[in-house]
Amino acid sequence: MIAPDMAAAPDDAARASGWVLRAATHLLAMPIDRAISAILAEFGELAGADRAWMFEYDESLLRFRNTHEWSRAGVSPHVEDLQDAPVTMIAWLHRFLVQGQAVMINDVAGLPRTARSLQAELLRQDDKSVLSVPLVHQGVLRGCIGFDATARIRRWEGGTISALFHCAQLIGLARYSGRNTYISRVQAASGPFTPLIYLRMPGRARGIVPEEILGLRAARDYTDVWLVDGSKLTDHRALSVWAGMLPTATFLRIHRTAIVNLGHVEVLDRHAGRLRERWELRLRSLDTLWVVSRPYRAQLRSRLGI
Repeated sequence: MIAPDMAAAPDDAARASGWVLRAATHLLAMPIDRAISAILAEFGELAGADRAWMFEYDESLLRFRNTHEWSRAGVSPHVEDLQDAPVTMIAWLHRFLVQGQAVMINDVAGLPRTARSLQAELLRQDDKSVLSVPLVHQGVLRGCIGFDATARIRRWEGGTISALFHCAQLIGLARYSGRNTYISRVQAASGPFTPLIYLRMPGRARGIVPEEILGLRAARDYTDVWLVDGSKLTDHRALSVWAGMLPTATFLRIHRTAIVNLGHVEVLDRHAGRLRERWELRLRSLDTLWVVSRPYRAQLRSRLGI
């Protein structure tokens, strides 16, 4: 994972300035979609990539859509494959993007078990190495741009990553200052809708809206999920993956092994236990008590307004 480095080396700074100038030229001379396609084609060539691409999130950050792509001659395109795809597919990557971090995957085959869904998709596209850079506008994650290497394993150096960060900022400014966005098009076409998060279980998947989730607890490499109907399901992904997917406006980690939906907190007892020093909360419709560990208490009080 790589954070944007604003104190780049002189050569890196020069490269970033050159890329930004070229990106600005395209954005000023062409309609936005043509400009993005031209930027991906030019920078994909400069970076020695086999494929360059961009995807955009919907407003909820629960679905995404591949919007632009350039592929080197002989490399298969995939721009049509991922349309309104669930973010659970890329959950391992998404949790870093929401933190404003780029992700350099040197060897797709060596991704951890928690990235299995992402790995399967990248292998389907014949990717060996992938660079992903978040596309952020006014502090909000809007999408991602990046490079694929399909011919051989490779690593893009810091100068290229820094330059791509700067270009992503410029594209964000040009694309999201107006209304010509994937979010706007989806809303105009389909009207209000509630995106689903898909629980992954043996042999099946179940789509739920985030508001249905009461709380989540780590269960080794899996996650137990409690729903408003009183049921408990086990999702075959780690809690750390869920932490990057759930809307932060509603969900809060209260323990290294637990996340709760603040909208369903019914009781908070700050004098529990034999010594009356333990914090426990009760979620609506559940008898189970949830322990709040010390590192998370101040934020919980602030979020509950107490």
